Amino acid sequence: MQELKSVYSKEELRDNAVELLKKLIEIPSFSKDEYNTSLEIENFFKKHQIPTKRFKNNIWAVNKNFDVFKPSILLNTHHDTVKPNKAYTLDPFVPIEKDGKLFGLGSNDAGASLVSMAQVFLHFYEKENLQYNLVIALTAEEEISGFDGIEALFPQLPNIELAIVGEPTQMNLAIAEKGLLVIDGEMKGTPFHAAHPNNDNSIVKCMEDLQNILNFKFPKVSDYLGEVKITLSGIHAGVQHNVVPESCTFTLDVRVTDEYSNKEAFEIIQSQMKSTLTARSFRLNSSKIEIDHPFVKAGLEIGRTTYGSPTSSDQAIIPCTSVKLGPGDSTRSHTADEYIYIKEIEEGIEIYIEILEKVL
Repeated sequence: MQELKSVYSKEELRDNAVELLKKLIEIPSFSKDEYNTSLEIENFFKKHQIPTKRFKNNIWAVNKNFDVFKPSILLNTHHDTVKPNKAYTLDPFVPIEKDGKLFGLGSNDAGASLVSMAQVFLHFYEKENLQYNLVIALTAEEEISGFDGIEALFPQLPNIELAIVGEPTQMNLAIAEKGLLVIDGEMKGTPFHAAHPNNDNSIVKCMEDLQNILNFKFPKVSDYLGEVKITLSGIHAGVQHNVVPESCTFTLDVRVTDEYSNKEAFEIIQSQMKSTLTARSFRLNSSKIEIDHPFVKAGLEIGRTTYGSPTSSDQAIIPCTSVKLGPGDSTRSHTADEYIYIKEIEEGIEIYIEILEKVL
């Protein structure tokens, strides 16, 4: 296929991206409160004569030569952020460029992906005779797995064959992602005075039950994601020293692999425990793309690597084949004085374009 040329130089795309990211950092955009960043995103596309559509705080657009008879590739990431933690030494809403880095809340997760994808969309916007349409959706509520983000928007989008989800992956391809299952549990016992014998102590029974499940190994191990991981993330019982409580409650954080659905994992866990369990949701299932998918093969051809991601994203609620790919490092996400390297943004734009040119 003939190489596609852009009306924008690499330097222009990089500078556009950095300028947009600085503007977004300046605007608080906590989950469910992203309206102002959605306006900034609309303004960016308007500046480049690209019409957009809005659904709540989600902004999306299609390429100029969109063809309803062609399948589409989706560029998707989020513009909401978590709240800054108390360890910040810099103002999280003041973009500071220093030593090749751009500091600011959301710069790494997932502002760098967002501004890089926006430039990639500019690069391909006016291209003719593409094999796929290109759709971009910059969405809300990812950090809380909310219902008014990509999940609500997706039915309004055209036929999406592949979604590229922008998250910090160091521009390597996360071809599988663990699902998230949060379980609340309760072990009942007999309330009693602590001075007297009690063979029905809810705390002791709960400890035995938890020790059993934390030592349990799911029989199937994923080639991409390894084992299902169960973590005890909360426990509560008792209000005074001399009373054995009626119940002991706890929370399990379960990272489910592509070998199981969340419902299957829940049923297996319940079969191994005596406590009463309740799943908060079954929505956030694991996802996987095959290693021989054309997009994955294109990434491998240019020297990128593949891996399985232990962290969850909007992939969990996107109902089509998807891959996670973006500039930045996930270990910086949600940390104090969050930052992205300017070079990472530049490389992100280049790698997105290079892979898509092989596919489009």
